[in-house]
Amino acid sequence: MTFKTVLKGAVAGCAVLAGTQAALAEGHGGVTVGYFLEWPMPFEFAKVEGMYDEALGMPVTWVSFDTGTAMSAAMASGDVQLSVSQGVPPFVVAASAGQDLQILDVAVSYSDNDNCVVREDLEIDKDSAGELAGKKVAVPLGTAAHYGFLKQMSHFGVDIGSMEIVDMAPPDGAAAIAQGSVDMACGWGGSLRRMKEHGNVLLTGAEKEDLGILVFDVTSGPAGWVAENSDTVAKFLAVTAKANAMWADEANHAEMLPVIAKDAGMDEEATMATISTFIFPTVEEQLSEKWLGGGAQDFMKGVADVFVEAGSIDGAQDSYADNVNIGPLQAASEM
Repeated sequence: MTFKTVLKGAVAGCAVLAGTQAALAEGHGGVTVGYFLEWPMPFEFAKVEGMYDEALGMPVTWVSFDTGTAMSAAMASGDVQLSVSQGVPPFVVAASAGQDLQILDVAVSYSDNDNCVVREDLEIDKDSAGELAGKKVAVPLGTAAHYGFLKQMSHFGVDIGSMEIVDMAPPDGAAAIAQGSVDMACGWGGSLRRMKEHGNVLLTGAEKEDLGILVFDVTSGPAGWVAENSDTVAKFLAVTAKANAMWADEANHAEMLPVIAKDAGMDEEATMATISTFIFPTVEEQLSEKWLGGGAQDFMKGVADVFVEAGSIDGAQDSYADNVNIGPLQAASEM
């Protein structure tokens, strides 16, 4: 099968609706921000403690999502103004479809926390990955996990056209592999941990990075809204950076961990196990060539080209440079 029809559905209407989001947000009296449950990050401490509301001088409403594609749709409709930790692949899918989104910061890097798991009774590993041909796989289409799946199957020489691909959000994929109704499932966070209880990964995070499979999330927003609210965005990013800096000091873990765990809907042990695999780049690092100084733009082009080759999207932009806006982050660095 091809993914094109499903991915088109995921972003249907985004380009048309994108122009209306700023108008819909007017009179909102605050900001609505998308995020993920079971995806523990330092910003959640600031979220619970009201640091964002105080810094922005307005109420911040938080809405949880299962996938980054759903975040794109919510930003297109104007229901959400910012999304924290949106995966780069769903961002690229939306941008390639014409949605005017911008990357505002690098939220987290996590090559070991986004992967595909093969059902244990199949006894398939990286040395026998060719046996995945013809197998049934649960993949959240248009996400970082989808991109990683495509790159891994390409590396192992597995024809995805021979596979039965089922579009499933990670929690559903975890349930499916537990029930034995799929042979492999791809996802992240708590869902990935549950998947691993019933199978094994083909490649480690380090092995994926060696193949050029980077895995990182961003804070994103509609370009029109960001342009009209750049000061608000800068203040938001400054709070995120402050929370990351607090977490970087282990002396704050005892205070922050319980708060983050509760907000993420996890126990403290699972939260620490997950967040320990995350890297939160400093603002200075984010503005460097590796990330928003050029690396992220090049990576997005690579992701888009892979999706085009796989038939997942109709076409890629010549460049994604206009989809990165470092202005608010630069302003945040001076706050």
